[in-house]
Amino acid sequence: MNYEEHIKRYAFKPIKENPIILDFTGCKYLGEIHLILKTKFGLPEYYGENWDALWDCLQGLFNQRGNFKVNIYGFFSLPDDLREYCKTMLEIFDDVHEETPNVLFELIS
Repeated sequence: MNYEEHIKRYAFKPIKENPIILDFTGCKYLGEIHLILKTKFGLPEYYGENWDALWDCLQGLFNQRGNFKVNIYGFFSLPDDLREYCKTMLEIFDDVHEETPNVLFELIS
């Protein structure tokens, strides 16, 4: 792997919006959820698409970066089993907010 490939794989991308809109409306699979998270939070290519990896990537992501708001849409429209599994994601968001109060997560629908 050359230097440019290394940087592309391990670098976080810029967060392009504030508020960050996470819209899970119409998602039926966990992979769709993780793709949205990866894209919206600018997670690196190596993001492991699991809850531990989400915590690892979000922990400290918002430190000293100003105030951010994350609006969550479509959570309650997820299929029951997927919604139940994704409750861990909401717990991670609570933990991130507790550690970095400059980011606020709001569950809208």
